[in-house]
Amino acid sequence: MIVGYARTSTLDQKAGLEAQETELAAAGCEKVFIEQVSSVDLGAREKLAEALDYIREGDTLVVTKLDRLARSVAHLLVVLETIDTKGASLRILSMGIDTGNATGKLMLTILGGVAEFEREIMLERQREGIAKAKAAGKYRGRKPTAQAKAKEVKELHEQGIGATEIAKRLEIGRASVYRILNPG
Repeated sequence: MIVGYARTSTLDQKAGLEAQETELAAAGCEKVFIEQVSSVDLGAREKLAEALDYIREGDTLVVTKLDRLARSVAHLLVVLETIDTKGASLRILSMGIDTGNATGKLMLTILGGVAEFEREIMLERQREGIAKAKAAGKYRGRKPTAQAKAKEVKELHEQGIGATEIAKRLEIGRASVYRILNPG
C-alpha cells in the first residue's frame, strides 16, 4: 500500500497543504495522514506517529519533501529505522529518492545531513544579524503578544475599562482580551 504524509507548520499554510495532498494523490497514495504542526514540536506530531504505526511490510510512506518529514538527521534516522523495522520504504517525491534500495538510503542520509547543516547556518546568521541590530539600537524584538500583556489587560479591566477600549489601547484583538479575562 502507498501511504502519504503531509504537514504544514501553521494553519495559515492551507495552499501548501492542498498542494501536498494533490502531489500525494498523483503519486498513488491510497491513504494520507495530514497535520498542521511545527517540525520543531516533534512530540506533537500525532499523525506522523499514526502513519508510522499504520504502515506494514511492503508498504511505502510517501512525502513531498524531506522537511515535511524531519528537521534533523537524528529524527530522520529514527523515522527511517521505524520504517525499516516494519519492512516498508520511504519515498521523497521532490528528491526522487526511494529507500527501497541501498543507494536511496545512502542519498537520503547525506541529503538529510546537508539540510540540517543549512538550517544551522541560517539560524547562526539570524542570531548574528539580531546581535548587530541590537548593537546599533535598531532591534526591538517581537511585539509583545496578548499573553505577555495579560497583566495590563487585567489591570485595565479592574479599573472598569471595557474590552474594546482595552484592545485598542494595547493594540491586541478584542477576542484576546476576552481570552485573558475568561480563561478555560
